[in-house]
Amino acid sequence: MVKQSGREKPIAQNRKARHDYHIDDVVEAGLVLTGTEVKSLRQGRASLVDAFAAVRGNELWLQGMHIPEYKHGTWTNHEPRRTRKLLLHKDEVEKLIRAVEQQGVSLIPLSLYFKDGYAKVELATGRGKKDYDKRHALAERQATREAQRALSDRRRG
Repeated sequence: MVKQSGREKPIAQNRKARHDYHIDDVVEAGLVLTGTEVKSLRQGRASLVDAFAAVRGNELWLQGMHIPEYKHGTWTNHEPRRTRKLLLHKDEVEKLIRAVEQQGVSLIPLSLYFKDGYAKVELATGRGKKDYDKRHALAERQATREAQRALSDRRRG
């Protein structure tokens, strides 16, 4: 089997994250996984809905990510919602820890994918949006969509 270089299609995405948070900075992190977790991910089965990253000591851990059990696994199968260690360079970890220490900043996983055969997670720092921010963003999106629609109708004649 030949390795594909570059980024493949996402296994899982957290679509609600960009709606619920103002995204500041995005980094790519590796994951420490067991064999059955990798097999389950290769089948495209994972969920980032309730996932978040937490700081323990000088390390980052991904919590709440759901990788269902591998159906052909045996007694060595993994626990679906176990805490998984994130792999980053030391300076990246320190930068993210400093960001999280600020009031209201969270570490949110945006997507999960394979890159050069390794499972990667796109991790972002973000501040939670208020309800009025969400309404404003929705109104802005609708206005842009209506303007595009009007332009395309005008071009058609």
